[in-house]
Amino acid sequence: MRFIRIEIFLFFFLILISCSQKKSTIPLTENSEEIIINTPEFKFGINLDSFRYETHKIKWGQNFSDILSRRGLSNKKIYDASLAIKPFFNLKKLKNGNFFTLFYKHNNPKPSFFVYETSVYDYLVCSLDESVEASITKRKITYKEKKIEGKINSSLYLSFDDLNYPIELVNKMVDIFAWQIDFFRINPGDHYKILYTEEIIDSVVVGISNVKAARFTHNEKDFYAFSYNQGLGNDYFDENGKSLRKTFLRSPLNFYRISSRYRKKRFHPVLKRYRDHLGTDYAAPRGTPIMTVADGKIIEARYGRNNGYFVKVKHNNIYSTQYLHMSKFAKGIKPGKNVRQGDIIGYVGSTGLATGPHVCYRFWRNGKQVDPYKQNDLPDGEPILAQHLSAYNYVKEKYLKILDG
Repeated sequence: MRFIRIEIFLFFFLILISCSQKKSTIPLTENSEEIIINTPEFKFGINLDSFRYETHKIKWGQNFSDILSRRGLSNKKIYDASLAIKPFFNLKKLKNGNFFTLFYKHNNPKPSFFVYETSVYDYLVCSLDESVEASITKRKITYKEKKIEGKINSSLYLSFDDLNYPIELVNKMVDIFAWQIDFFRINPGDHYKILYTEEIIDSVVVGISNVKAARFTHNEKDFYAFSYNQGLGNDYFDENGKSLRKTFLRSPLNFYRISSRYRKKRFHPVLKRYRDHLGTDYAAPRGTPIMTVADGKIIEARYGRNNGYFVKVKHNNIYSTQYLHMSKFAKGIKPGKNVRQGDIIGYVGSTGLATGPHVCYRFWRNGKQVDPYKQNDLPDGEPILAQHLSAYNYVKEKYLKILDG
């Protein structure tokens, strides 16, 4: 009985195989029709089979109401749309030059959807038909590890520009090695290797997630940086596990140019006479965020005739810093407020005795103004802790093989 069942099973199994083979080998006849399945195309999650669309740039002075009223939407509909969008985005921040897209149903002159690209990472969608609803959609980001290398001919910036490397990486490198290398005095022949993570959306590189490791060779000496988080936030360490960060940032700005250093008897461009310049001037576009260089408490935040809008921070009994000529203070900045390293305290301006937008950064040590770039004994950041040393060495060796490979 058992053998009969097996024979029956094999019989049907062979029939199925035979049918399958015949089906796959039947050629198309001249009268056969090829079946094509059209996959619908989407833009911002909206099916283009049902809509046509147009994309425009925000013009100077143009607002949300202008955009929709010109296309026939009622004031009531525009008001309802504004209320729906309010929890997700401030429509007063529509930026000149940014893109918006309107979707129309076929044969309908009024738009059914308004889409505004709030950043490269997300976009706002508002439906404008019977039900008015809004939401923010985050684009899908993929990440890719990449290694680059280059040699200095004149400056780090020009090296990156010549090789079409992301200029954003220049600022990251300057921040990482801020206390090890003076990038204003690097030499032709210096060279670098960097391992970092690209952010990719729709096959386009839109940004840099982080620098994983780097090696900068300056005056034939290698400086290493390895990214590691030991529970205190991501930081950078050298090959011996020593933190590359000091308790003070090198500069109060991310993007800057030193226009005037700390020195005695500088000719003042406004007063037209020689006087001591006891600060470091960083030229930057108006509105550039100014950061406090270390943890501390704000002891002054006011306007002065010469200093313009300024903030002074006391870090401990030894160190204090001051930031002059701001266009305005950051929200909530006032005397008595505690701040952390990297907090934004104001924005670059030219208030007080200033000829152009910059911040004058002043550094006090034991009550005396000193040159921050000559304070070589500032305390270091936390090194790799003993319980993390084994894991750190594993990560370091992995990155070293990639850099040196």
